[in-house]
Formats: sequence, C-alpha cells, structure tokens
Amino acid sequence: MATVRDSTFDVLRARGLTTIFGNPGSTEVPFLAGLPEDLRFVLALHEGSAVGMATGWAIGRGRPAFVLLHTTAGLGNAVGALATARVNRAPLVALVGQQDRRHLSFEPFLAGRLAGLAGEYPVWVDQPVAAHDVPGSIARAAHEAETHRGPAIVIVPMDDWAAAALDDREDAAPARVVRAASVAAPAIDELVSFLADARSPAIVVGAGADDPETWAALAGVAERLVAPVYQESFGARAGFPQDHRLYGGVLPADRPRLREKLAPHDALIVVGAPVFRQSPFAPGRLTEPGTRIAVVGDNPDEVHRSPAELAVLGPPEPICRELAEHLPQREGEPPEQFRPPPAPAPPHAGQPLQAGHVLSALAERLAPETVLVEEAPVDRPELHERLLAHKPLGFLSAAMGGLGFALAGATGVRMALPDRPVVAVVGDGSAMYGIQALWSASHYRVGVLFVILSNGGYAIMDRLVERHDAKAPWPSFSVDIAAIGRAQGCRSRSIATYDELVAALDEVMPELATSEEPLLLDVAIAPTERFRP
Repeated sequence: MATVRDSTFDVLRARGLTTIFGNPGSTEVPFLAGLPEDLRFVLALHEGSAVGMATGWAIGRGRPAFVLLHTTAGLGNAVGALATARVNRAPLVALVGQQDRRHLSFEPFLAGRLAGLAGEYPVWVDQPVAAHDVPGSIARAAHEAETHRGPAIVIVPMDDWAAAALDDREDAAPARVVRAASVAAPAIDELVSFLADARSPAIVVGAGADDPETWAALAGVAERLVAPVYQESFGARAGFPQDHRLYGGVLPADRPRLREKLAPHDALIVVGAPVFRQSPFAPGRLTEPGTRIAVVGDNPDEVHRSPAELAVLGPPEPICRELAEHLPQREGEPPEQFRPPPAPAPPHAGQPLQAGHVLSALAERLAPETVLVEEAPVDRPELHERLLAHKPLGFLSAAMGGLGFALAGATGVRMALPDRPVVAVVGDGSAMYGIQALWSASHYRVGVLFVILSNGGYAIMDRLVERHDAKAPWPSFSVDIAAIGRAQGCRSRSIATYDELVAALDEVMPELATSEEPLLLDVAIAPTERFRP
C-alpha cells in the first residue's frame, strides 16, 4: 500500500525538489526517518539559515527550492527569512510540521496555530483537509511559488505521512505550467510613443531585470536611446551590466539627491524595479515636475504602487527586446561612463584598515563571473562604487533589509552554482544574525569566501543616531568571528594589516571557483564614519 509519504516523495522527484533544507523537529520525524537515498537532506543549525540556504539555492537555479520547518518554533524563527525570500522573489516550497491530527482539537504540546504565523509574506498557505490531499497540495505549492515568486507553505500533521494514499485519483495540480512570455504590439507602441519626444531619456533598472536575456535586451534599448542606465537604490540584484559604457551608477536613496541626479532627464523608463525605492523619508517629490515616468515589470505589487504615467505589466525581456527593435536610433553624445574611484593608498604602519582597502583589494582580484553577496549596511554605498556586477547574478543582497541572509544565502547560491566563485561581504554585526550557516558551509564543503568587515559594533546604527544629534544607548562590541567560524569547522583567519589582507586574497582567489572548502577572513577595520545611501 502506497502511503501519503510515498506519494509526496514522488511529487518531490517530479518537481525537482529532491534537496531538502531544514532543521528537524519531532513533528517532522515521520517524514524524514529512513529518507530515500535519492533525496538529500541539508542540515541547518537554525531555521533562518535553512530558509536562507534554500533562498540562495532557488535564486541560483531559477527554480523552486524545498525547505522543512518545525511547527510553531521553526516557522516563527524563519519568518524574517521567509520575508526576505518573498521580497527577493525566491520561489520556495515550505513544508511545516504540525502535531498529530488525531488530537489537534486538544491543542497538545507542540501544536501550532500556523496558518497566519508568517503574516502576508507567503504567496500561498494550505492546510490540507485530509491526509490524502497532502501530495496534491505540495504539487500545487511548487506552481504557486514559481508563479508568484515567493514562499508557498503547506502545513502537514505528523500522522498524515503514514496514511494511505488514494491511487485511483487524478493529480491535484498540473504536471507542467508553461508561462507565456510574449508581449502585445500595442504595449510596445505605447512605450515607443512615450519615448518619441524625449530630449534626454534615462533608464532605471532593478532586480527584476537580472537575467542574461534581459541584460542583452536592455543594452539594446540603452544603445538606441544613447541613454544612461542607473541601478535602483537598495536593489537586491543588478539589472544591467555595470561595466557597460552606458552604466551610470546606483541612484541615491533619498529624495533630494534623487531629484538632483535625475533632473537632467525628461523621460524615465524603469525596468524591473518600483518607482522608486527610498530610505529614509525626505519631503518633496521623487523627481522634478514635468519628468515623465514609465515602468515595465512583471511584479504586480511593484508596478501597481509606482507613480508612473505609463505602466506595462509583463515580462521585461520580451518587452525590452521588442522595444529595442522598434525604437529609432537617437543621435547625441553618450553620457559619461561610471567608473569606480581610485583605490585608497595602503594604510601607514599602525593605522587601521578601512572598508575601502578591503573592497578595492577584492575589486582587483574578483573574476568577472563572481557572485557577490552583500550584507554590510554601512559600507554598501562604497561597495556599489568599487565592486561592479559584470555578469547576471553578479550582485545579491537581501531586498527586505533584514539581516541574517548573507552567510546562508551565499552558501545556497554556491551549492546551486558550483562552477561560479561566490564571495560574501558581511559586517560583523550582520554575521551574528546568521552565524550558524558557517557549520553547514563547512560540513557540506561549500567553497564560499566569507569576508567579514569587523568594525566592532553596529556602525550603521551609530551613523543613523548621529543624524538625531543624540547618543546611542547601545555599546560597541568585539566578537571574535574567526573563532566562532573555527568552532563550527570553518577554516578562518583573523586579518589586521594590509599585507595580511592581500596575501590571503592572493592565496585564495586563483582557486576560488573550484574550492570545496569555505574560508572566512575576519578583517578588522575602522568604523566607517560617513553613510550616504
């Protein structure tokens, strides 16, 4: 007799969900005990790390990932990571264990009120009404996650796995969903008309444009318009090759400087991003009066909240490809290409390293195909200036803004893309939010380079408090991240001088693409004194 568990394993195989990220609990034991050998369980030491690795895996593969969570405690611990997955548009199937169905009405120990625990961040939540509905629910969850680009949750009582499956029944989800990627001619005509009279157009791109086909299509549009291409502020991914001659840099994240930056342009086309992501609030308009804005994207939430004259809801790649073919070639001088600032001179003896020393040293050595995962808030503006994305998925960050993604996310990306070098640049404060991921990276021999910018505190928070002309109530702190890494089996070094930094990078970089062992460099730096996102 086939069980619900057997049928669910068949669903996982059919959907390509054979890698299971998780931190197990007692409600998941009936599902996991005696796991078939063709299904791989990847252990994380915290649910945030499990979801973070699954998120990196899903982003790297461009397909749903599967993560297992333990009832209330597990799902509760994972909510922040699930929010990051949603805003990063990572398709996840999250299976959440529940107490035995036969006594749920008595609310036994470990019973959870789970359906609303993750709030509005899941794209879909299901509690199958009967055990035999579980396989179909998980099959549907894979489609929901991929279509809506976020986590889909299925809550399963622990006794359901041993129940008999219904063999003489249709599957409760289609075997395949083919998503149309064409665009209607009237939409292209609208965009051509919008740009027809523009004297000085510009393009703004975001995470929704980060794939090879959209990069190529956008380059065609930019070259037709002879227009600069700006990266949105606080974007989770790069939407355009940042070594292209028309790349114009990252937009400021406050309204006054954004207005100033965009003032020369009378027409903006925003692709794969909202109009516009900001932090913190400042009064005034986003752009100067009279600036016309069109937005193109396949994320309804971003498109619907964008203050634009024209919005085209659809896949950016075919829209931009068709637009490039229909736009007339503009004449004019190309804008000045964005170029990184010169590297700072090495510090004198006795002087501390600055973030710029580390970022410049990385920039000189990173291969173009490197995936750079960022979670160093106070140093992110300088990182954007010095470390450019040369290939799609060249930059990855947590769009939600919550900390704790980078260590696990980088591990998941490298597991999904073993042929690409992966470097995570993480603040010491940020690292402590997801430090358990180092164990998984070490145990599963995931060759990520973790570069920790250890400034001895929450420098970003210190800079923000200074804007209020007040003193922060929290102390600075010193945590030996390298020691914590070694305690989890991760090869780790403490770096205090410029010579130590370049020697370590020169040693590791040539073999980074093929490395099967993670390395953590805990680099002591002086706190960054200026923050202008």
